Amino acid sequence: MALIMKTVVINILIIVFGCNLTVGQKSFNEKLSDAAIELTKINVEYDPAYYVIDYPNGDVPSDKGVCTDVIIRAYRKIGIDLQKEVHEDMVSNFDKYPKTWGLTKPDKNIDHRRVPNLMVFFTRHGTVKAITKNPDDYEAGDMVCWNLGDDISHIGIVVNKKSEDGKRNLIVHNIGAGQVIEDCLFEYKIIGHFRYEK
Repeated sequence: MALIMKTVVINILIIVFGCNLTVGQKSFNEKLSDAAIELTKINVEYDPAYYVIDYPNGDVPSDKGVCTDVIIRAYRKIGIDLQKEVHEDMVSNFDKYPKTWGLTKPDKNIDHRRVPNLMVFFTRHGTVKAITKNPDDYEAGDMVCWNLGDDISHIGIVVNKKSEDGKRNLIVHNIGAGQVIEDCLFEYKIIGHFRYEK
């Protein structure tokens, strides 16, 4: 009888503590959203200059960056090196990527820092989500790409904070004023909507 009671108590403890462990865990996209929001606490100057950087896990100086660096840094905070992943995919599939910059081979210093390349990568390895006018379709952890005009592309991360009117999730991006969180989802023409999890 004592053995049965001991087994029952152990099983109850496993169930109770097991449930407590999963209750506090965040989803991948919540972690990505939190990582993006953390970036807004760091003062960054918009700087599109070409830098020779380490590989893998290379980054431009931490006080510099562009919109793509927000994406790269947020993913890196949760253990994913998009510099490496994009470079490896471009080495194997260079013909699938834009030739806008006249390159004849991948460049591990810059390829992951170009919006059109990230769009191809997310299309090939992530989930392409619908482009709509419904703010509920844009969930925390999604990436949104815009055309700012004159074929200038831009990218940001949807986060789990709401606009003042409560209707839209906010965006973390760098459009020139550093890594900021703003209500800008529908400010420009959306040309891509993605989710990428590992």
